[in-house]
Amino acid sequence: MNTATDTTGPRTAPLPNRLPIALLTLSAFVAITTEYGIIGIMPELAQGLGVSTTTAGQLVTLFAVTVMLSGPFLTALLAGKKRKPLFISVMVIYAVANLIAALAPNFATLAIARILPALALPVFWGTASETAVQLAGPGNAGRASAQFYLGSACALLIGIPFGTLISHLLGWRALFGVLALLSLITAAAHYYYMPTLEKPLKFRLKEQLGILKKPYFLINLLLSVVVFTAMFTAYTYFAHFLQKVAGVSDADVGWWLLGFGAIGLVGNWLGGKFLDRSLLRTTIFFLSMLGGGMTLSTLMASQPILLWIALAMWGIAYTALFPVCQVRVVAAAQRAKALAGTMNVSATNGGTALGSMIGGAIVAQWGIGILGFAATLIALLGVWLTWQTIKMKRRYAIAPLE
Repeated sequence: MNTATDTTGPRTAPLPNRLPIALLTLSAFVAITTEYGIIGIMPELAQGLGVSTTTAGQLVTLFAVTVMLSGPFLTALLAGKKRKPLFISVMVIYAVANLIAALAPNFATLAIARILPALALPVFWGTASETAVQLAGPGNAGRASAQFYLGSACALLIGIPFGTLISHLLGWRALFGVLALLSLITAAAHYYYMPTLEKPLKFRLKEQLGILKKPYFLINLLLSVVVFTAMFTAYTYFAHFLQKVAGVSDADVGWWLLGFGAIGLVGNWLGGKFLDRSLLRTTIFFLSMLGGGMTLSTLMASQPILLWIALAMWGIAYTALFPVCQVRVVAAAQRAKALAGTMNVSATNGGTALGSMIGGAIVAQWGIGILGFAATLIALLGVWLTWQTIKMKRRYAIAPLE
């Protein structure tokens, strides 16, 4: 295995492998921007293809459902494949899919273009997070995980907001064109700079699926569904909320998304800090902050300064819950970590799909104005479920989540 020995101390990644870990971070950026970048261009995309905003919002649902249904099977199937060619293949798939999206003549073609990266995302996510830890070496797992998830935070900070600005200046298709080019560049970088690691051990599918017999793992998986349902009931229509409720102009939506993503970096930092503490209580903390931020954003929409404070709460909690949920679920599984990570990706995308469907139904039936309240109720459900998970851990004397 071309992984150098860690000689720089327990909190510093081995110098020779910083670039490969950074490549995984860049790949995560491409993956998350491809998945969620569509949220920032939703109004323009809907207008360009002649569909309603709620119909366009179901592209988020389609992506999420595809991930949810295909993720565990594909990851279990490909778990024993060499990582380097796997990562190159994933980035090539992203390049082709984004190019098709950029050239899509109609809504149906764009929907097909969304399915391709959705098939690749769970395979990448389940294997890349594990590979980042492997590259970092002993004693650096937490730091490697935080750096890997920085790709997600940067997608919120840079990818989605600048995609919105690109859409406003050059049209919504330009975002997918830029992502296609970035995907190709990333694939080439993997080819030249990603080391050829030892082929991972491959457990039989039956052995891997044994984690599904563990109630404590399953309740943690269910909790991720609820958390992401709360997050995406409101966030799927965030740009629409800014325009219709907060009165933000079309030209300024991208800048507001940029601010939301920037404050989200604090959430990524806090989430990383809390990973070594009680992950269940951390989940309660950030879910409570998420609900408070979404409710206050709705109530304070006409007061710019107060709205920014509320959006800061929302953005910090939103970003922090990504790594917290992933690490919490993986920690609940004793083996088959890659499959556990991918199953969490499927669970979170199930929540994303459910949230976008609930949000779309609420917007269509009652309007965008009450969406934050509805999402907060789901967040409170998540708080309750987290307490039940804590009780289960105590009842069965399950080892604390490390």
